[in-house]
This record gives sequence, C-alpha cells and structure tokens, in this order.
Amino acid sequence: MGTPHNGAEKGDIAKTVLMPGDPLRAKFIAETYLDDVVCFNTVRNMFGYTGTYKGKRISVMGGGMGMPSIGIYSYELFNHYDVDQIMRIGSAGAISDRIKVRDIIIAMGACTDSNYAYQYGLKGTFAPIGDYRLLERAVKEAECLGITPVVGNVLSSDVFYNADPWVNNSWAKMGVMAVEMESAALYMNAARAGKKALCILTVSDHILQGLSISPEERQTGFSRMMELALNTAAGVE
Repeated sequence: MGTPHNGAEKGDIAKTVLMPGDPLRAKFIAETYLDDVVCFNTVRNMFGYTGTYKGKRISVMGGGMGMPSIGIYSYELFNHYDVDQIMRIGSAGAISDRIKVRDIIIAMGACTDSNYAYQYGLKGTFAPIGDYRLLERAVKEAECLGITPVVGNVLSSDVFYNADPWVNNSWAKMGVMAVEMESAALYMNAARAGKKALCILTVSDHILQGLSISPEERQTGFSRMMELALNTAAGVE
C-alpha cells in the first residue's frame, strides 16, 4: 500500500504507535526496548519500527517538528494504516514556576496559536484534549514506576522563535504549564478519525528561568518518559 510519506504495507504497523519527534529517538527506542524489531519506513529518513514490548506488538515512528509534520504522519497512521492510538513522546519548554527541568508532563489539553482547526469548518473554538483512558492508564503506570507526573494544559505553538518576548507570560497566567509544537494537531487528528491520542512530555528546558538539558540527553536521556509510554502502550487493550 504505502503513502507518499510512509513506505509501510498494511499490517506492518501495530495498533499502538509511540511517536517521538526525532526519528533517531524512534530508532533508539526500537533498538533499546523492543524485541523482534522490523523497520517499516525510511522515507525522508522518518524511521518507523515495529516490535514487541512485554509481549505486546508496538510501533514507534518519528513525527518531525511542528503541527504540519505530525499532522501528516499521524493522519496517515490513523486513516491509512488502521492505527487505534498514538502517544506522542517529546520535549517541552516549561513556562510555569511549578514545573522543573526533567519533569514529566501528561498533556490533558493542548491550547494552540495554530490555525490547524480551520479545515473542519467549526463555528467556534475547538478544545483539543487527550484520551481519558490513555491518560488514566499513564498516570497509574507512572505511579508504578515511581514517577510523579504533572497533568494539565500545554501550548502547541507554530512559532519557536517568537518575536513577542512576553507571549509565554500571557499563557502562563492562564495556567498553561509548558510549550511544545505538536500535541494540538495530534489531538485534532485523533478526534476527527475517532481514534485515541495522548502526549507525554519531558521538560527539556525552562524558558522563563533559562535552564536546559543537552541535545544528547534530548535524544537518548528521556528514559523515564520512554518507559512510561511503553508500559502504558503494553497495557492498552
């Protein structure tokens, strides 16, 4: 079968897909955690793999940076490959004083400054949210791993280098915890397809405090988030 962006055949991809932004992080997860791994996609070097974790068939594939990129890949997974749930595992920049670098955030909702929802012709503002059952299971799995996640609202922005120096302060005043660039599009694609999605994020930097972790740790050091997502995926029915 295949699509313009994914060389997989139907059946090559599991019902549950973990989706980091970086395709090299997908490769790392597959090689480190999955058994019987098969690579199903190398188109545009957006690597995708299927294997097993604790006996459960799971796929992992990169999603790229920004809502246009994850919008394409998640749309095809949901609508062309019969994927039932996608869990984004990525990084985020904290904008709340109660969030620390390396904290794990589970995004219950995703605000956005994007116009992604225009395509649906809605007569109001759509509120992108994660799937409750996935969220509930992720929180329980976090407790088993000794992780205390922060659950709440994030911002999915189209702009990484924003010309407005105060924009993050405005979102923080509304209780938004962190900024990233993909969750809202994933949640909207899942809603439209009648599928499930959840975003689990590691805080890689604190925008308002000027703190950050290294690029190397971004690629391979998010082990707690990876294990949380894998254990959540393994428990999905």
